[in-house]
Amino acid sequence: MPLQSPILWVVATPIGNLGDLSQRAAEVLSSVDVLLAEDTRKTGRLLDMCGISRPRLLSLFEHNERARIKQVLGLLEQGLQIALVSSAGTPLISDPGYLLVRSCRQAGFQVSPVPGPSAPVAALMASGFPPYPFAFLGFLPRKSGEKRRLFAPYVQVPVTLVFFERASRLENTLGDVQSVLGPREVCIARELTKQFEQFLFLTPGSQSQELPELPGEVTVLIAPGKNEQGTTDTLDVIRIMRSAAERETGARSVVEHTLAQVSGWGKKALYELYLRKVQGKDAGTEGS
Repeated sequence: MPLQSPILWVVATPIGNLGDLSQRAAEVLSSVDVLLAEDTRKTGRLLDMCGISRPRLLSLFEHNERARIKQVLGLLEQGLQIALVSSAGTPLISDPGYLLVRSCRQAGFQVSPVPGPSAPVAALMASGFPPYPFAFLGFLPRKSGEKRRLFAPYVQVPVTLVFFERASRLENTLGDVQSVLGPREVCIARELTKQFEQFLFLTPGSQSQELPELPGEVTVLIAPGKNEQGTTDTLDVIRIMRSAAERETGARSVVEHTLAQVSGWGKKALYELYLRKVQGKDAGTEGS
């Protein structure tokens, strides 16, 4: 296949099933002068299994991406053809490559995608959860506080959340999800496109009881709140809280009472709103 010169191709590769490598992707990978790979050993094995002659392989991963950019730009200036792949799936989607692509664009070089497998999209396709709008959060941070801050902006946004997580941290993460977002439907997708592909669905509020032991990393989807009326308006939540505060004792009781009457709010968000608007310096105002 004739290639334009110079160009950086961003090529998606299989996430488990070799049959998902497109003919166009195979043609590009066999025609370029240089192949940038997140893991050169894995990519080399993929090329061998697919019968693709190996071009020159260079590593490009999280910790050397910045250092590689100047070299890659120099290769493009020589008119060479370059392709970028990750270990599996679509590059840049929680994988290295963003800084390189941006630098190539800024330098005036053509960047062209060769689309294909993507774990977040594959999981969304088969989950039965609302496909749009959705937000992809990538790999979650390790600490609970950081995860909760990441989830917080979506309390009042009716969106399907998709992210990657290590199975060993999944139970704690789902606890953070429920604490911030309230009870939500959960789908855990593993071994996507492989022989033992599996979709696990958990009922809201009982994740720790139903969660089986899972190895490795999984793709997690969190459905939007189910109330068809959408998220309860902040002013309405404040009024419910103030009414409850006249009868209930303590912030915990007020939050529990409010949680049962509103939609799209988690306990943490309600607690913060209670402290700020009912007990705090803003208690005399109705604004949010």
